[in-house]
Formats: sequence, structure tokens, C-alpha cells
Amino acid sequence: MKFSLRFNNDLPVREYVCYAQAAEAAGFDQFWVSNDLFLRSAPVILSAVAMATEDIEIGSCILNPFTIHPAEIAMFAASLDELSSGRFNLGISSGAEDFMRWLGMDFRYPRTRVLDAIAAINKLTSNQNAAAESLTLEWTKEAWLRFRSERRVPIYLGAMRPKMLEEIGAVADGGLPLLFPPEHYANVLPHVRRGLARSGRTLSEIDLAACIWCSVSEDQAAAEAMLADKIAYYGHAMSPMLLKQLGLSQADFEPIRQAWHINGDQQRARQMVTPQMLRLGIAGTTNALLERLDGLAALGVGHISFGPPLGPDILAAINAIGSDVIPRFRR
Repeated sequence: MKFSLRFNNDLPVREYVCYAQAAEAAGFDQFWVSNDLFLRSAPVILSAVAMATEDIEIGSCILNPFTIHPAEIAMFAASLDELSSGRFNLGISSGAEDFMRWLGMDFRYPRTRVLDAIAAINKLTSNQNAAAESLTLEWTKEAWLRFRSERRVPIYLGAMRPKMLEEIGAVADGGLPLLFPPEHYANVLPHVRRGLARSGRTLSEIDLAACIWCSVSEDQAAAEAMLADKIAYYGHAMSPMLLKQLGLSQADFEPIRQAWHINGDQQRARQMVTPQMLRLGIAGTTNALLERLDGLAALGVGHISFGPPLGPDILAAINAIGSDVIPRFRR
């Protein structure tokens, strides 16, 4: 089984270097950093991490072809793969419509735009001409990298909704399906399998990461408080399919969204996160983590990806997962 860490891009850049080195020492296989709007730049963070590590794979989760042109995504992917000696994985998807609205951007054809971008990026990092005429791309014969990409960079597709989940199986090298709650994997898998059937592949031919949120600490209250922050910030943007697993809806998060994003009252937003909402992730000791991960293992998961907030003491959480969780599932 593979194990990875995922981080939001909201921490000082130098901290990621420390966490990546700890993750490498603890036995993690991959280290992912998001590129959410108005936070720190994932390309900068991952470049620093690449220079400070030796073996752990690194990845973006996710870049989107709306705010970054697919040609620039390909440039970044091939350059960082070169810098990291072939350790880079490109995580890509459409991004959250809510975040695009902040920029007044046209969010039409999100799935088509992502698929067109993947096709073009695959050609570019394969050192091929990427001339294209599609719904979202009109590239001329001058569309090719002016330096040699060391390999076709693996593409992981981020997904929450059924059609995009299906495309993981159809076109991607790997998938980053967000599992809120973790048990949602059972609902995700049939969509991915439909895409695999379209492409004539099997599940063993792609790296499907079960992406969960966790906050690990011996201090239960502190662990829950950290997880509540993430849920308060992102909960309103989650798909109805995810929220339905716990009997929740986007309407349940509207007062929280108003408090955090409009009124700037973060304390009030945290207080409105209910125990039911906290079940979107896992908060507590590694024993609490293992209780729910056993169910994922029973479903045949081959890659567990631990996402933020991870805990009030991130280094301690990394080491705890490395000592208490990874060895159990490696066996």
C-alpha cells in the first residue's frame, strides 16, 4: 500500500521543507501541496521541497486550466520533474467554481476544459507537437516545448463529482478523489471503474489515492478544533454527493460560509461546525484513525492519502502516522 501527505498552501514556505523531510524519513511515498487561490504558490513550495528531498515523490493538488494556461502547466510540470529527477506528479482538475467566481472568471465546460488540457499536456511532456482545435483550445503548430521533457509526466485527476470521477479511470495515471467522509470510497469506486472500462484498463494500472482529512493528536479537543477550521473554510464548496453521505447539504454550510468568507468572523464559523460535520474527516489519536482506515483497507484501497489539517503539531502527527499507521498496513 502507498501512503501520501497532502497540504494546503497556507503555511510559510520553509515549513513544507521540514514536513517533507519528516515525511520522507517516516516512510511516506508522496508529498502533495495544493494551489488554492490567494495563498502561497505551490510551484514555489514544491521547488523548495524538491531541492531538499531525495526519494519522496512530490505533486500538485491541484492546478487548474482556468487560472493557469495548460501550456504553462506543462512547462511547470516538465521543469519540476527535471528538478526533482523524475519525482513529480501533476495533479489537475477544474478547481472550485466558488473560487473562480471571486475572479469573475468564465467557468463554462469545466470537465471538457480539463480533458482538453490533459490531452495537450500529455503531448507536450511527451515531446510531441500539441496543436489542437477543440472546444476550449485552439493551438497552432508552434505549440511544443522548446526544451526536452525527461518523460511524460504522470497526471493525477482530482475529482468529487461522478463524471469527473469516471474520467480518472478513462484518462489519468492516478486519481485524487476527495473522500468526505473516508467511507465514501465505496461510492467513488463504481464511477472510476466505468472510466476504466472505457479505456480498457484495470484498477491496478492506475494509482487511485483515497484522500481523507485527518487531525491527529492525543488532545481530542485540539484535534477537533483544527479539523473544524478546515471544514468551516471548505465545507460550502463540497459536492452534494459527498455531503449526502452524512445527511448534510450545502445549505447546512451557508451560515458558516457567510460567517467566514463574508463577515470575517472565523471564531463564529468554527463554533457552527457540528459533530456531524466533523465526521467528514477523522480527529483524535492514531487509534481513532486506524478504526476508520481498517474499513478502507477492507475495500481494497491501495493508497491512503492523509490531508490537512493533520493536527495541532504537524511534525508529531507525521511521526505518529509513520510509526503507528504505516507499518500496520505495510504488513
